Amino acid sequence: MKKRLLPLLLAALLLALTGCEDLDSTDPLDELSQFYRQENEQPEPEPLTAFTLPYVSGETLDPLTTTDLVQQTVGQLLYEGLFTLDEEFRPEPVLADTYTYDDDARTWTITLRSGVMFSDGSALTAQDVAASLNRARTSPRYGERLRCVTSVAAWDGTVVISLSEDAATLPSRLDIPIVKSGTETYTVPTGTGPYMFCKDNGVAYLSANTYWRQSTALPLQRIELLHCKDRDSALYAFSSREIQLLALDLTAASGTGVSGSGDYTDAPTAVMQFIGVNTRREALADPALRRALSAGIDRAGVVSSCLLGHGLAAQLPASPAANLYDASLETAYSAANYRQLLSAALGEDAAPLSLTLLVNQENSFKVSAAQEVAYNLSADGLTVTVEALPWEQFLQRLTDGEFDLYYGECRLTADWDVSALAKTNGTLNYGGYSSERTDALLAAALSNTTQRSEALTALWRDLLDNAPFLPVCFKATSVLVTEGVVEGLAPTETDVFRHLDAWRIHLDA
Repeated sequence: MKKRLLPLLLAALLLALTGCEDLDSTDPLDELSQFYRQENEQPEPEPLTAFTLPYVSGETLDPLTTTDLVQQTVGQLLYEGLFTLDEEFRPEPVLADTYTYDDDARTWTITLRSGVMFSDGSALTAQDVAASLNRARTSPRYGERLRCVTSVAAWDGTVVISLSEDAATLPSRLDIPIVKSGTETYTVPTGTGPYMFCKDNGVAYLSANTYWRQSTALPLQRIELLHCKDRDSALYAFSSREIQLLALDLTAASGTGVSGSGDYTDAPTAVMQFIGVNTRREALADPALRRALSAGIDRAGVVSSCLLGHGLAAQLPASPAANLYDASLETAYSAANYRQLLSAALGEDAAPLSLTLLVNQENSFKVSAAQEVAYNLSADGLTVTVEALPWEQFLQRLTDGEFDLYYGECRLTADWDVSALAKTNGTLNYGGYSSERTDALLAAALSNTTQRSEALTALWRDLLDNAPFLPVCFKATSVLVTEGVVEGLAPTETDVFRHLDAWRIHLDA
């Protein structure tokens, strides 16, 4: 849903002034609104004659290695993957045509769409796809999601992916951009996307790729590029109408205010924020107490007051935007219900319990969220205090198991695999949780294609019962656009330009 930037700016100012506390009835919202109108009046803007995106000049646009969100956004117009993820995180074939899974051999066989051309006019081959996927297996950005892949082979327009374990959900992980083999060392590798990168007399821009299968439906034949060295310069360029679209995480550690006349749309992501629990601690070894703690988190309140609404509250380890999310498993938040569960878990004669909630101090939004959670949970014999630490100390405490609770964040794959967090000896299982039943359900959720929903529901019921970690929310990526310029914006996390062929761009000349 499209939203205006002015309320967002005011909300950010109020959060900075008040934290997550309720505002007094004489809050300064009206005064701030009036100040913004009177003191920040801008002259009539210059006519918009071109559509411009930010990019970082001289930095790689290789989609497999770049970590810069600005470069990744530009790359979405240059490159395509075997699959893309729709608004509900379902995989849709793009460069793939047909695909089958042999669970006995643990292999995926993917036949490529015929007639696909790179922007230089050469044909896409299975060798190009295999080369990109093999590079992705060793890249920091994609390596973890492909950890079960043992080989990728190319044969006559077909790609064969061999696995070390069942992964019937692999297409959900294959929204990985493909580049032409042999161009991966270029600053701008060659892709099959709707646009191609061009540079004339030092001026960089994107030109429509005439070899793209829907090139006649593109809303623009040319998109300008403006060098923005960092996030702040991109935000300034947006506020001054030098660029017309900017995708960013408004709750990032380096978050700064947003101003200017424009709209924004949030796209749900697979980035989960959660409370990690040290199940090795005597009190927290009791699943009844862990369930009580989960019931005590006002998730909707955390999202609205501490993340400025840029997220979706979730009790399950999957985005509520996902088609398989089972909201019937959720329980409505109630402070009274939490106190009852907490009292039952602690026992009538139990001594007061104190717990410490660790959080990385370098992200003010997470610190505010952790403080809100601690406030929610502190009741009837339980006190939760927040300890904010620099990243290195925070990570070391988790690695050493020296914590009670922590406010964490991790990116899940779109098949909602939480093995790293909940599987015995999982790479992110800092709390030491171990259960043979949970391990079996985790494996079943990845191997069951015919009854996928039932397998996930069984896993989620188990995780709700045992609460090895406590989901809080899933973050959103925000797409800012100059007011009135873009019609038809429907972004997803990995495709800001989804349904680009249906866009309408309104310029002044």
